[in-house]
Amino acid sequence: MTQNISLPNPEKVEQTVTKMRDVCHQFDNLNLALDELIAQIELDIRNSPLTAYREEKKHRSPN
Repeated sequence: MTQNISLPNPEKVEQTVTKMRDVCHQFDNLNLALDELIAQIELDIRNSPLTAYREEKKHRSPN
């Protein structure tokens, strides 16, 4: 018995590939934006008076 294997429509495949590339680019842009946000938050934390207080307190404690 032979099965008839039908190939997908090449135009539909190209459309799907194009959409997937667009989605990948959107995810890349989102990852970049999140990386920049994380870097900014880390900088804010390092420059926080609370962080400075905790660091000073840690260095003053006798351990």
